[in-house]
Amino acid sequence: MKRNIVIAAVAAAVVIGGGAATALATGGEDGSAAHRAEVRAADARVSADRAPEDRGGGSARVDAAEAIAAALRHTPGTAVSAELDDADDAGGRLVWEVDVLTGGGEWRQVLVDPADGRVLGSHREHEDDTAEVRSALKGTSVDAAGAARAAAGKGTVTSVELDEDGRVPAWEVETRASGHDDDHDWRVDLRTGEVTRDHSDDDGDDD
Repeated sequence: MKRNIVIAAVAAAVVIGGGAATALATGGEDGSAAHRAEVRAADARVSADRAPEDRGGGSARVDAAEAIAAALRHTPGTAVSAELDDADDAGGRLVWEVDVLTGGGEWRQVLVDPADGRVLGSHREHEDDTAEVRSALKGTSVDAAGAARAAAGKGTVTSVELDEDGRVPAWEVETRASGHDDDHDWRVDLRTGEVTRDHSDDDGDDD
């Protein structure tokens, strides 16, 4: 019974404080491996329950630009997109998915923890637009991280992606205002960093 009370207290602490399960776990009456395992399991269940609330990016402590920087430290190259989303490769948990085109022409997706910026893993991807991406970015001065920073004043950035197929190539950035469910789309100029409203999807908002 006492062990169940400790686990419940841990879960409450995670909900209220966003973490600190380890500190409470060591305060239990027994330090057995089984006890610690149950505490970790309770912590994991609470974290899973909190994930949908984080989907808008409001609770993510690592922003898009920081996630891109972490991904590029792990896999040097050019970041072409970054999105805060559920990832199958991370057990369905919320992560930053950063697509990187390496100097050797390989596409990699790097998963970054939005809580602390740790790289959780990476895998190879198969894309066929390498030439188009390199052509669109040639001679430009605003990279993916720069686009995310430029649009940050519009709200919390939840995704940034290169639109190399448009009439005028640009970064497409999606933001969400704190406390709101509506997403807003922006275009960031590849050379100047100017942010303008993207109206291309306005007609499809109700689809």
